[in-house]
Amino acid sequence: MREQRKTLVGRVASNKMDKTVVVTVERVRRHALYGKVIKITRRFMAHDESNACQIGDMVRILESQPLSRHKRWVVAEILNRSNQEVA
Repeated sequence: MREQRKTLVGRVASNKMDKTVVVTVERVRRHALYGKVIKITRRFMAHDESNACQIGDMVRILESQPLSRHKRWVVAEILNRSNQEVA
């Protein structure tokens, strides 16, 4: 039986490439020894077939087969549009 694909939710940081966006995913963890809350940020390149994502949009990305050297994720849906307009 095939396993479920991983999904992440993050914010679009860059859309300057053709059919590719950079998605920033933040998660909050507690330090194992000291207990301090730490914000961990990771950046993923994701395939955006229709070039629909704008900077600041909240998106859900799905794990996929490698599409290029750095792209292993695909934009599944746009959850929230950003309020800024592109000039």
